[in-house]
Amino acid sequence: MKKRLLLDGHTVIFSHHPEADVPLHERTQLANRLKADLFISIHANAAGSGFTGASGIETFIYSRPHADSKRLAETVQLALCLSVKRRDRGVKKADFAVLRDTHMPAVLIECGFMTNREELALLQSAGYRRRCAAAIAFAVNCCETL
Repeated sequence: MKKRLLLDGHTVIFSHHPEADVPLHERTQLANRLKADLFISIHANAAGSGFTGASGIETFIYSRPHADSKRLAETVQLALCLSVKRRDRGVKKADFAVLRDTHMPAVLIECGFMTNREELALLQSAGYRRRCAAAIAFAVNCCETL
């Protein structure tokens, strides 16, 4: 039985496909076409080509963000860092396609570095991924008025 993390009234639509890479423009077009309330892109970060000491959680918003994107990013960042006890790398601005091309509040979340041995093990752990999901859901529920 799956535990429901979001409050009633939220519908989650996945824009990826487990067996094929979905181009970024198709992901943003889908969200825009469906008039999604939020766009949340969840990732594992990387620094270089080998293992490094880079670590932590960071959340990105567009370089000219919607006010609700900033609020959601700050709430997600705080919830994730408190939940998973990883380094807080902060909320940052970037010109990423999934942030720039969506018509709704949007954030891109980096849940740790796959180029950090400790964080790679965490990212591969179902328990860590569940804690990340719960923290993100908590943030969305807190920002329900978006």
